[in-house]
Amino acid sequence: MGTETQTADYSTIVQRTFSDRKRTNILKRAEQLTIVFLLPKVPKFISPNVLTLIGTLGSGLVFLAFVLGTYLTNWYLLFGIIGLVINWLGDSLDGRLAYYRNIPRRWYGFALDIIADWIGIVLIGFGYYIYAKNGTQIVAFAFVALYGWSIIISQLRYKITNEYSIDSGFVGPTELRFIIALILIMEVLFPGSITYLAGFITIILLVINVVDSIKLLKLGDLKDKNQD
Repeated sequence: MGTETQTADYSTIVQRTFSDRKRTNILKRAEQLTIVFLLPKVPKFISPNVLTLIGTLGSGLVFLAFVLGTYLTNWYLLFGIIGLVINWLGDSLDGRLAYYRNIPRRWYGFALDIIADWIGIVLIGFGYYIYAKNGTQIVAFAFVALYGWSIIISQLRYKITNEYSIDSGFVGPTELRFIIALILIMEVLFPGSITYLAGFITIILLVINVVDSIKLLKLGDLKDKNQD
């Protein structure tokens, strides 16, 4: 009986808090379980806007980790992992908390989320730009540009399909944070490896964006034909 009640409570919270977007990422189930677990524990005085700010501060900590890693020792890069966790907490809980508390501001929250995401990725990219050496700073620029491209794709997809998704197939922002954290750990253990790993991830992101753009254009073409 207790298990059935817990399952019902979980389903109810998921339906209420995740109904505004479609998720297809690999870690979807684990992420939702964690969010549902955390939402009731968020203190009343912490608002969704405060969580958005906390998430942005997490990105700022990643930036700081790159700066300290550049001018002191690369072991400071590990602080960036803490920043990524903080960023996930703020970014993943802000909108969900609004829906959980039945105080959603759909379009305000939508706009704020996109702005905060962009500021966050610029901070991380700029941090890596400072850390990068021997002309590899171009990778930092490319990463930020390609992430911006992926944001544009998600907004256009929303406009065409009226279905909001922040994932590219099995990969979403959460998976990207895990990848960045792994790259930071590898750089601490094997200095210089970040150049190759970041370059590889940037190429993968380029391929994903090209594929998603082609799919998006096909969706737009199909919608045009259906309206004729």
